[in-house]
Amino acid sequence: MQEGTFTSLGDCAVTDPWNDLSELLAAGDRSALTEPCPVRDVLDRIGDKWSVLVIALLGDGPMRFMELKRAIGLVSQRMLTQTVRALERDGLVTRTVHPVVPPRVDYELTDVGRGLQGILAQLAHWSFAHRDDVAAARARYDRLVDAEV
Repeated sequence: MQEGTFTSLGDCAVTDPWNDLSELLAAGDRSALTEPCPVRDVLDRIGDKWSVLVIALLGDGPMRFMELKRAIGLVSQRMLTQTVRALERDGLVTRTVHPVVPPRVDYELTDVGRGLQGILAQLAHWSFAHRDDVAAARARYDRLVDAEV
């Protein structure tokens, strides 16, 4: 692959994945949305609500499993375990087991995870700044839909 070339959502070499995706969709080609692709796998991971919360919490520094669970609240132990394992597998989180009784396990962002945490912080900032706009748009939409029914 040449320098400056990316992999598109459809897993083909392109220079601008977002333009190519728009062109494929305009031509009626939906394969880029349905075929397996490493980019979609990454987007699925960071689009998961529990992953986003874990990454945000670990942005302040390492945490133990139960600290994460208490801070998140509604997540089950099983779901949190799956989430941190997936984040570890993806190279976003490291897991350190301390040889003490009872066992102590700390989770911490990797350099890659810290880079993502910065991007997610920007998304959170945008969300906070535009929450009223989104709420107003939803209310307008719901009124239109209700009026059509």
